[in-house]
Amino acid sequence: MSSSLPTLFILAIVLALMACAWFFTPKGPQQTLIRTSFMLSLACCYLMWMVTYLAQVHPLERPRKAFVPE
Repeated sequence: MSSSLPTLFILAIVLALMACAWFFTPKGPQQTLIRTSFMLSLACCYLMWMVTYLAQVHPLERPRKAFVPE
């Protein structure tokens, strides 16, 4: 059985990057737009990675053995 450590580890990295995006976005009239787009893209990348990872860990169909005659 696989552990949930990889998903939590990547989540911690993504959350740290989101915090950096929140605090280090340059001041200006487009600060909210830049901050929101960066954080939204990080969230979408994490969700795509997590769905792909979990689909490989817990597949809906089990692998079938191919019959190879000798």
